[in-house]
Amino acid sequence: MNLIISPSHPIGNICAIASKSAAHRALICAAFADSKTKIKCERTNRDIDATVACLTALGARIEYSKPYFTVSPVTKLPDVAELHCGESGSTMRFLLPIVSALGIKASFVMEGRLPERPLSPLYEELCARGAVLSPCGTNPFICDGKLRTNEFSIRGDVSSQFISGLLFASVLMGGNVKINVIGKTESAPYIDMTCDMLAQFGVRVIKYDFGYEIPDQCRLISPGEVFIEGDWSNAAFPLCMGAIGGDVTVCGVDPDSHQGDKRIIGILQKFGANIINTKNTFSASKSNGLCGIELDASDIPDLVPVIAAVASVAKGQTRIFGASRLRIKESDRLDAITQALTSLGADITETDDGLIINGKPKLLGGTVNTFNDHRIAMSAAVAAVSCTSDVKIVGAECVAKSYPDFWSEIESLGVKITKE
Repeated sequence: MNLIISPSHPIGNICAIASKSAAHRALICAAFADSKTKIKCERTNRDIDATVACLTALGARIEYSKPYFTVSPVTKLPDVAELHCGESGSTMRFLLPIVSALGIKASFVMEGRLPERPLSPLYEELCARGAVLSPCGTNPFICDGKLRTNEFSIRGDVSSQFISGLLFASVLMGGNVKINVIGKTESAPYIDMTCDMLAQFGVRVIKYDFGYEIPDQCRLISPGEVFIEGDWSNAAFPLCMGAIGGDVTVCGVDPDSHQGDKRIIGILQKFGANIINTKNTFSASKSNGLCGIELDASDIPDLVPVIAAVASVAKGQTRIFGASRLRIKESDRLDAITQALTSLGADITETDDGLIINGKPKLLGGTVNTFNDHRIAMSAAVAAVSCTSDVKIVGAECVAKSYPDFWSEIESLGVKITKE
């Protein structure tokens, strides 16, 4: 599907969608808890649906009647399971250690770029502890064997999802497990989210200087009901639209959330945008002028494409660094956002781990290839607000991975969208 976005001035209010990061974690905990759990999740998407499908294949019963998931936990594990992960890296990386801990022979069926995304060093650590795995890149990817250990050691600089997966696995192994994290931990706030969700299900993870410890004889105890908080990662897109060319309010986001991407508020303020906060509601509007910034994105890589869109019309230079992991996402996001914004007239250059952007008063418009990456498509829509002519977005349907209602919601803000 190709969409044409015409020059617009977005004004209005929208409610944040449910955090898929929190939903993945809640669904996994509920599937292996002691009793039924209701999960209030206002909206779902392809990634959340992939986790639901995989947990169902493992023996959970999960029903969705908006806004609730009702999860009846696994009572009998299958000997063999086929797990369809779609393009969801979280689903794959969380469930691989889990099925290894449970001793289930599972085949992970993947789509898009997911088979190419790295599993090392998780792969080597699981194999060293008893798992038998297909070669990396195989699709379907077969997992057999069973983990037998009370200690893991893993680098922290590749993906926080590996550590979250090991935390889930350690709980299902009965606890009394240490996870030693070597070196700097990237996207650490997402591990905090995992610990928070485990705590809601009665498991208090002990955090120490070099890793985590899961207490002995722990088990997941359903709290009865779990509320999925609003998603800061996706709230960033309409807020950035407001910051560069309108006045947009997003409700339903928690300023005290452990989601790393809540930093979008401070980042927009640093650019010079007008931000107003009332409880769980944030408004962003255009100021007299945005100015370039320097940004270490090591804990917030998902924000880089949309921040680049803002930087493209901020006076002076913006330098983003610490984002090399973006090359192994749904697309090579450093290359993809560079191509997308360049096609609209931006002055943007890639570095090994980031971007250098020299802002202009306005972008021109043009055609954007989304590379089947939801965050590139939505970032292009943000950039379109600052363009003097139409922006054509090729492959716009890819937003369904995380934000299926994105196009209708920004249209409600007054953004003019037509199908080609």
